[in-house]
Amino acid sequence: MAGLTVGLMVIPQGVAYAALAGMPLITGIYASMLPALFAVLFSASSRLSVGPTALSALLIYASLVGMAEPGSPQWVELAVWLALLSGALQMVLGFARFGWLLNVVNAPVLMAFTQAAAVLIIASQLPALLGLQSGWTDWSAWHGISTIYGLIAFALLMGARRWRPTFPTVLVVVLAAAGISWLSGFEASGGKVVGDLPKGLPAMYIPGWPGWTTMGQLVMPVLIITLVSFLETASSAKVDSERKNERWDQDQDLIGQGVGKIISGFSGAFPTSSSFSRSALNLYAGAQSGWATVFSVVVVLIALLTFTPVLRYVPQPVLAAIVVAAVVGLLKPQEFKRLWRLSRVEALIAAVTFVVTILAAPALYWGVLAGVLMMLSLFLYQHLHPRIIEVGLHPDGSLRDRHLWNLAPLATQTYALRMDAALDFAAASQFERTLVEHLSDHKDTRHVCLFAQPINRIDATGAEVFTRLLRMLHGQGIHLHISGLKLPAEKVLSAAGALAESPLLHLYRTEGEALAGITRATTLPADESA
Repeated sequence: MAGLTVGLMVIPQGVAYAALAGMPLITGIYASMLPALFAVLFSASSRLSVGPTALSALLIYASLVGMAEPGSPQWVELAVWLALLSGALQMVLGFARFGWLLNVVNAPVLMAFTQAAAVLIIASQLPALLGLQSGWTDWSAWHGISTIYGLIAFALLMGARRWRPTFPTVLVVVLAAAGISWLSGFEASGGKVVGDLPKGLPAMYIPGWPGWTTMGQLVMPVLIITLVSFLETASSAKVDSERKNERWDQDQDLIGQGVGKIISGFSGAFPTSSSFSRSALNLYAGAQSGWATVFSVVVVLIALLTFTPVLRYVPQPVLAAIVVAAVVGLLKPQEFKRLWRLSRVEALIAAVTFVVTILAAPALYWGVLAGVLMMLSLFLYQHLHPRIIEVGLHPDGSLRDRHLWNLAPLATQTYALRMDAALDFAAASQFERTLVEHLSDHKDTRHVCLFAQPINRIDATGAEVFTRLLRMLHGQGIHLHISGLKLPAEKVLSAAGALAESPLLHLYRTEGEALAGITRATTLPADESA
């Protein structure tokens, strides 16, 4: 049942997404067959529905506009190159176990980009849905009957999504619209229809060489399609893995998605991805293995051989309604409000990503690049400015920020601090500055206690800074107490010679031992504590 449901859904969706990508409509069906089959064979997440998606289709159109005429042989050739190159890149990343590189796009940036893309998709489809056959600029070409088809189809699709999500509403709407269109003479009255589609299986497609200049223009689109399409896959694959109580193998899924794209290219189609809506429907309908996808491919194959004459009479406003109904669920303005409550900086980055994506259209990659650069800048800033606090003993027995909780110093003539970060090249300078400035302002300090539990890594720069600070403390006769130093960090400092035995260096395993040691050291006469 799951395979039948998804198969019946992907046929009209594939045609609609092919139109969105500027491709011949039949390629949407081609992209729903062999690519889905091969992706299942090589992916770890075998229950995902692979094929055309709205976001990938929009990226394809945005990438190629201005380079060729939509639907032309050159356009198809360039779309095939996008499929082959992005598929090859995904396979290379998967085999090299570099799936973690895709984490450079975090959730707020992806959310903002996806919503901006949804706005652009809806804006591109509304003229056709509303019967404006020449776009927004020429209302004289408005076709009222087309508007009726589009609005009714959209209403039925949205209603069925809420009340009967597993029912193949898309197919029923397409069949009904095709029948009414044929009986009423919709095309003869001036309405636009799908038209004749080629029959039979796709032939092997070998693209010609477009030249180095054109290939250079495809580099950025390939990177963005590779990134965004796999993030689409990740959103579905994580749900699938959680339901199976298994760890998600992102590298294997990269390989599978890459294979699917390459097969799609050689089928004369465009880059594919995992559809979140169809994958969710597949799981909801009870799919237990990749056999559901195999069955859906068989359904699409039968439709390709027998169903294409029916599609000829489908009004194009109905295809537009299918696209709009599929992406309208991506519009979630409340996500910006929720993000604002969590992190105002990240909310602002998401808002800028959204605006840049809209304004840069059709060059959508600027939105992703802007979001990624801003997030990496925030990431770098946070690592260059780690949280370093002076701790005091809270009444509940824990060590907390002394200034935030108005706590007394841990002991007399003692500076107790904690750094919640790795002591690496990014944080070492700030750590050194904090300690030196405190000693400069508090010249009576005789003991420094570093609670080092959060420090899980020390690199060469961190070891160098630590050694320099240790020499400075010893030169001033100040005792250094270190609590909870983890083994990886301890090995680095030991190799640097920074933990050599000294009457001024004290190591403790636990906070309790450190507190007892500091108390003992600060209550002894100065000559005894030395």
